[in-house]
Amino acid sequence: MTDIPETLVRRMPFPASASRAVGTPIQPSVVYASDDPDMLDAQYGGGVTGYTYAREGHPNADSLARRIDALEGAEGGLVVGSGMAAVTAALMGVLSAGDHVIGGDQLYGRSLRLMTLDLSRFGILTSLADPTDAAAIEAAIRPETKMILLEVVSNPTLRVADMPGILALAKARGILVAVDNTFTTPRGYRPFDHGADIVIHSVTKMLAGHSDATLGYVAARDAGLRKAIYDFAVTTGLTASPFDCWLAERGLYSFHLRYDRAEENAAALADHLAGLPGVRRVLYPTRADHPDHNRAVAILGSRGGHMVSFEVAGGRAAANALTRAMPDLAFAPTLGDIGTTLSHPASSSHRAVAAEARERIGITEGFFRISVGVEDIGLLCRDFGAGVAAAARAASE
Repeated sequence: MTDIPETLVRRMPFPASASRAVGTPIQPSVVYASDDPDMLDAQYGGGVTGYTYAREGHPNADSLARRIDALEGAEGGLVVGSGMAAVTAALMGVLSAGDHVIGGDQLYGRSLRLMTLDLSRFGILTSLADPTDAAAIEAAIRPETKMILLEVVSNPTLRVADMPGILALAKARGILVAVDNTFTTPRGYRPFDHGADIVIHSVTKMLAGHSDATLGYVAARDAGLRKAIYDFAVTTGLTASPFDCWLAERGLYSFHLRYDRAEENAAALADHLAGLPGVRRVLYPTRADHPDHNRAVAILGSRGGHMVSFEVAGGRAAANALTRAMPDLAFAPTLGDIGTTLSHPASSSHRAVAAEARERIGITEGFFRISVGVEDIGLLCRDFGAGVAAAARAASE
C-alpha cells in the first residue's frame, strides 16, 4: 500500500507562472489566508487590498462588477446573487422604518410584491404611481419620501417612464432615484448619465445572456450609499456564486453583439406581428403606434430594445393554443437569452397580482412578452405566424 504524505491536506499556493491566463480563472474559495493579524486588520481597515471571506467579496464577483461598472459609467458596483437581491439591497440597505418609497405601478411582479407586501413589515411606507406621468409621481410624494424606484421601460408592458421629468422632480425635492435598467441595458440608456442615484440589473438576463447564471448588480453614485448597500448585502448573505460570475463575465464579452442583433430582430418581429390577423395590439417602444412613442424616441433614440409584447383575443384557451403551436420556441418565464423566449405574465411574473389589477395595466390572459434572440428573423416570423393563427382558431371555437 502506498503511503499517504502527511502534508496531503495542507494547502499550497497556486502554481506560479511567468505568463497569465487569457480566460478569467474561477476562484471558488470561501476563505482567504493572511500572513498575520496585522495584515488581516489592514485588509478590513482598507489599508491593503485583499479578500477575507467570500460573503464579503471574491475575485470573480469583483471582476464582473468592474466590467458592468464600465458599461454603466459607475464606480464600486456590487454583484449579488440575483436581480431581486439587487433590488432588495438597494431598498433595504438605504431605507429605514418610517421612510417612504414610490414605485412605478408597472414594475416587475416580484418588485411589486416587495413594494406592496414585504416592505411594510419593516415599517417602510410604499406607494405606486404611473411612471409615464411625472405629475402622478409628484402627487404621490410625501414629507417622508426618500426614494423612487423605476424601470425605464416597464416589465412586461413596455411603457416608457418620464425619466427627464421624474429625475428633475427628484433632484428638486432631494429624493433618491433608483433605476432598474435590466430591460433597457446600458446599450440603450445609462441612468447615471441622466442624474439617477442607484442603478440595478438582473445580470441573469441580457448581460449574461445564456440562461445559465443567476446574478444581480447594484451601484450607487454616492460612496455612503454604496457602503450602506454593501453592508446590508454582506450581512444578509446576498452572495454571488463565483461560477455564475465566471459564466456571466464570459457572456458579457458578446453582450453588445447579441443586443444589437436581438434589437434588430425585435423591431422586425414587432412589425410582423402587427400585420397578423388576430393580434389585438403590439407594444414596441420605437413603433409609431406605441403610447409613449415620442418619449421613447427622445430618451432612447433609435434603441427600441430586444423586448416585444403583444396581445391576442380568446383568453387562456387561445394562449395555450399559441404556445403549443410553437414547440421549438422556449415558453419560459425569463428574458435576455441568446435565443428567443416567450412568457405569459398572467401565469408567471404577475400571477400574484390580482386579476383586476393586472387588467388595469393591460396584462390580460392573451398578453405575451417576447424576449427576442439572435435567430434568423424568417424563422421567428414563421413561428409566431403559426402561433397567432392557432390562437385565432381557438378564439373562434
